[in-house]
Amino acid sequence: MAFQEILDQVGSLGRFQFLQLAFLTIFSSITFCHLTLENFTAAVPEHRCWVRILDNGTLSDNGTGLLSQEDLLRISIPLDSNLRPEKCRRFVHPQWQLLHLNSTFWNLSEAATEPCVDGWVYDRSSFVSTIVTKWDLVCDSQSLISVAKFLFMAGMLTGSILYGRLSDKFGRRLVIVSCLLTLTVFEMCAAFAPNFIAYCFLRSLVGTSTSGLMTIVPMLLIEWINPQFQALGIALAVCATSFGQIVLGSVAFLIRNWYILQLVISVPMFLLFMSKRCLAESARWLIITNKPQEALKELWRAARINGVKNYRDTLTVEVLRSTMKEELEAAQMKRALSDLFYNLNLCKRICLLCFTRCAICVSFFGLFLNLQDLGSNVFLLQILFGVLNLPANYVAFLAMNHLGRRISQVLFTSLAGISILANIFVPQEMLALRLILSTLGGCLLYASITCCLTHSNELLPTVIRATASGIIGFTGSIGSALAPLLMMLTIYSASWPWFIYGGFSLLASLAVLLLPETRNQLLPDSIQDIENETQASRKAKQKDTFIKVTRF
Repeated sequence: MAFQEILDQVGSLGRFQFLQLAFLTIFSSITFCHLTLENFTAAVPEHRCWVRILDNGTLSDNGTGLLSQEDLLRISIPLDSNLRPEKCRRFVHPQWQLLHLNSTFWNLSEAATEPCVDGWVYDRSSFVSTIVTKWDLVCDSQSLISVAKFLFMAGMLTGSILYGRLSDKFGRRLVIVSCLLTLTVFEMCAAFAPNFIAYCFLRSLVGTSTSGLMTIVPMLLIEWINPQFQALGIALAVCATSFGQIVLGSVAFLIRNWYILQLVISVPMFLLFMSKRCLAESARWLIITNKPQEALKELWRAARINGVKNYRDTLTVEVLRSTMKEELEAAQMKRALSDLFYNLNLCKRICLLCFTRCAICVSFFGLFLNLQDLGSNVFLLQILFGVLNLPANYVAFLAMNHLGRRISQVLFTSLAGISILANIFVPQEMLALRLILSTLGGCLLYASITCCLTHSNELLPTVIRATASGIIGFTGSIGSALAPLLMMLTIYSASWPWFIYGGFSLLASLAVLLLPETRNQLLPDSIQDIENETQASRKAKQKDTFIKVTRF
C-alpha cells in the first residue's frame, strides 16, 4: 500500500488524472454502444407474407387494380386472434367472399392457409433494414435473433476471463489498445457479413473485446486515483455508459440502415486506437510486476502534467525501491491463478463478489428488456434509459462518500428488488404506475452497479486485480445471458421471471453485508495486504469487545 505515498508526490488528483479520466470515459461510452447495438440492428419490424396480387406491382387478370390495398390485404392474409393480419400465414387462394362477408363472423377454418413460402413484406417506416429483414429472421426463424444475442454474451464470457488474465500478465494499456483494435475490425467486418453464421461469429468476437474493455478500463482508472476520489471515478465511468445509450439512440434515429449504423458506431473506436499514446500504463501494476524503471517514467509523466516541480530529483529509482520494498519483494514471486483460492479471505471475497455481480446483472438485464416492451418507440426508450442513469450515478456517488460502499450497495440493491417485486402486483392496465416502478428499479440498479464496481475493485489486490475482476465479470456475463432465458418461464406464469429478478436483487443485498467496508481505505497491492487488513480488523473487534466488557 506504499504506492499511495509515491502517488501523492506526483499528484493523486490533478490534470493528469482528469485527462486519463476523460479519455477512459470516452472508451466506456462508445464501448457500451456495441453492447446494446442489436436493440436497433436486430429490431423486428412489422411484417406479413408476400402475396402476388398485392405485391408484384402489376394488375392481375381478375381486375384487382380496381380494389384498394385494404381489400387486397383482406382477401390474402387471414386475421389473428386480435383481428390483425397474420405475420406468418397467408391464404392459399384469394378469399373473394370476404369482400362481402363480415370477417369477424366468418369461419376462417374453412379457408386453407400456408406459410410465407415466397418471403415477407416488411414495414420500413421505423427501420429501413435490419439483420431481420436481410436474412428473414421472422416466424420460424425468429429464435435465431436470440441465438445472435446469446453468442455475443458468450463472447463476453470468454473475454472476461481471457483479457483479465492477459491484463495481469502484459499490462492494462496493451490489453485496452488490443481490444480497441479487434473490436473495431470485427464490428466493421460484421457489417459486411455474407451470411448470418458469419455475422454471429464476428459479433461473438466483438463481445469478447467489449468485455475486455468494460473490465479493464475502470480498473486502470482507480489505480491512478486517490482512494477518496475512486468512487467519483467509477461513477463517472458508469455515467459514460449513459452517454453511450443517448448517443446510440440518437444516431440510430437518424440512421435506419443496420450496416451503416454498425459502421458509424465502429469508426470512433478506430480514432481512439490511433490516439493510444495519450493512454498511460498503470504505474502501480508496473511496480508490482517488478518493472520500476518503466513505472518511474509513467510517474514522471504524471508529475510533469500535474505541474510538480523538481520531480526528477525527489522521485528516483532508489526512492521508488525503498518506498515499495515489500511490494517489489512480493513481485519476485510469480502469481498463479490458484492463488485466488489458496488464500481463504481472498477466496471468500471473490465468491461473494461473483454472486453479487451475477445477481445484479440478472435483475438489470431482465428489467432492461422489459423497458423496451413498454412502448413501440425504441429510440425514445433507449435515450430515456440513458438519461436516468445520470442522476442515479450522482446519488450513488453521494451515498458512497457519506454512507460507505457496503451500506449504499445494500440500500440500492434491496430497494431495486422491492420495486421489481411490487410491479408484479400492479395491474396491466395501470401502465403509468408500471412504467414508474420499472424506471425506479432501473435507476436503483444503475446506482447499485456503480457501488458494485467501486467496492469490488477496492477489495482486490493489484497483483491479481485484473484476473479476479475477469472471473467476477465472467459470472456477471452469465447473469446477463441468463436474464433473457428466464423470460421463457412466462409460458407457465407471467410473474415467475419477475419474482426471480426481484429475489436475486434481495439476495445480492444480503451477500454484500458479508464484505468489509473500503471507504477511504488504501488500495491493497498484494495478497499479504488483505491478510494484514483481516488481522487488523480482528484486533479492532477484540479490543472493542474488551472495552465493552470492562465498562460493564
